[in-house]
Amino acid sequence: MNAPATVTLLAPAKINLFLAVTGRRADGYHDLVSVVAPLDFGDALTAITVRQKPATGEQFSLTCDAAGLPADSSNLVLRAAAAFAEKTGWAEPVAFDLKKQIPLGAGLGGGSSNAVTTTLALNQLSGGVASPEALAELAAELGSDCPLFLAGGPVVMRGRGERVEPLPAPAARRLSGRRVLLFKPGDLGVDTAWAYAQMDARGGRDFVTAAEAERRVGAWIAGSAPAEDLLFNNMEPAVFRKYVALPELLGQLRARFALAAGMSGSGSTCFALLPGAAPVAALTAQIRQAWGDVTWVQLATIR
Repeated sequence: MNAPATVTLLAPAKINLFLAVTGRRADGYHDLVSVVAPLDFGDALTAITVRQKPATGEQFSLTCDAAGLPADSSNLVLRAAAAFAEKTGWAEPVAFDLKKQIPLGAGLGGGSSNAVTTTLALNQLSGGVASPEALAELAAELGSDCPLFLAGGPVVMRGRGERVEPLPAPAARRLSGRRVLLFKPGDLGVDTAWAYAQMDARGGRDFVTAAEAERRVGAWIAGSAPAEDLLFNNMEPAVFRKYVALPELLGQLRARFALAAGMSGSGSTCFALLPGAAPVAALTAQIRQAWGDVTWVQLATIR
């Protein structure tokens, strides 16, 4: 069977339902334990094999509809494509087109998802020159939270993010199919390095021990509690001390709608888990009343 000439894939967003940063490592990274779930919402990446290299002479080219996002070699799509070619030796020219839906600096893993999706698209175009093991190695090399996007469902992420374990099926079923409402205030993005530095500056008071993080995750996995009981993020205090509008709105949603809500990763995107009859229109109105009409709001489902 011939390999396809064009591939379009979803580069899904992710949310951290549980995130425990357990400490700073000697190499400057931070160890964590996190339950992460991909969503049915994300960017669209199209990869097309072309007859000849673009005028630049490079093997890969990129167009993107997001203002302010570079389409040069600093973009994770082109970096991932170059890494794929180096690892596999595949030399066909490919043109990429990226339709951005995930806001920049949102804490939803957009860049990492784009990178991993690039390698999956190239592997389809090449007829599968990279094994699953090679793709996993490549994802770990591309970034700390890249490997989770290969799993296709909820995972437990450990280390600096490179160690990924799929949730057992009974636990995954308590997450998959759950609707979530994502919301981000305007163009506010939280720099992840800054957020970690804030935690470090407090001398570890915001950290959770690895043993306690594993105990909490293990107890939830072994039990039958709903997703609402899993929510936790110890990056929230560091971020909330500066960006007070985030906890203020989350408190309003919890009080008025009795929803479980939190921040994903280092923010600034927050989310609320929705029961079946959740008043999405009223929730959206409350969010935009608090943060303004430019607030980004998106309904999504956990994969």
